[in-house]
Amino acid sequence: MGFTQSAHEATVYRRGSGRSVLLVGVYVDDLIITGAEEEEVNSFKAQMKERFDMSDLGLLCFYLGVEVRQDARGITLRQTHYAKRILELGEMVGCNPAHTPMEEKLRLSRESKAEEVDSTHYRRLVGSLRYLVHTRPDLAFAVGYVSRFMERPTVEHLQAVKRILRYVAGTLEYGLHYKRAPGTARFIGYCDSDLAGDIDTSKSTSGTMFFLGDCLVTWQSIKQRVVALSSCEAEYIATASAATQALWLSRLLGELLGKEVDVVELKVDSKSALALAKNPIFHDRSKHIRIKYYFIRDCLEDGSIKASHIPTTDQLADILTKSLGKAKFQEMRRRIGLEQINQH
Repeated sequence: MGFTQSAHEATVYRRGSGRSVLLVGVYVDDLIITGAEEEEVNSFKAQMKERFDMSDLGLLCFYLGVEVRQDARGITLRQTHYAKRILELGEMVGCNPAHTPMEEKLRLSRESKAEEVDSTHYRRLVGSLRYLVHTRPDLAFAVGYVSRFMERPTVEHLQAVKRILRYVAGTLEYGLHYKRAPGTARFIGYCDSDLAGDIDTSKSTSGTMFFLGDCLVTWQSIKQRVVALSSCEAEYIATASAATQALWLSRLLGELLGKEVDVVELKVDSKSALALAKNPIFHDRSKHIRIKYYFIRDCLEDGSIKASHIPTTDQLADILTKSLGKAKFQEMRRRIGLEQINQH
């Protein structure tokens, strides 16, 4: 039908140019279709119906458990009904809500001496919560943390999961709102790291999030694969990983729009990590770092990525690297654009 498969995202297809461009996202036998001209969208639907037995569900309102609402203000995404099912699975319907998904500075270990619990039930709960993270970046760190204890969960680990469920119970209506904005929006990324937050392996956690304009579009909280020997090294590794994500996003957006896009800017709160990234000299303190993490230097030198310092108080990715206190957590939640969405 004249479509070209995206070179950067295999499930996305593009046809046409300018205002006649048509984009299709495919997941098994479900399609999301978008374009600037309604006539193009309707023409494609007619073509598909001629070849396949298909149903037209109209304007996107529900997709793979994600509730979508589109109006003059923009687009909202949430998973309220799915979250309620998780509470039922965990037998936590009607529980007392918590203000944060995790106790501040909570440290758990795989070597817990507490009584073991049903591992199958634990995995079902955590797996369900992981899917909820698709519209709930405020849960990313806590859910990633409890995912580390799938092999032999104990009462301590289950209590941490129940704390997440109590937080979900109090924030069922929360989701992401994407405002309609004129002009060309730019990608801005935030990356952060803790140091040796995993007491079993001494590995650090990287947190990365990217905004398109004011809208949060992607986020990740993940344990680093190597042990960092300093906070500078942990932040440097997080920045290098964020750079690969930034390049992919930039190229994907450019491909979808059919034009060059602005260079992505990374916000880093570690001056020493920035200095290491920009200085090509190998210091004694850094020469042990794996070669692949020096990729960020090439990106900065050729101008494909920009990196700048940001005060720690403005580092939004902080919510993805550690458990925060109530006041700080709720401030960060507001600043990344998560809000209560009242819709029926």
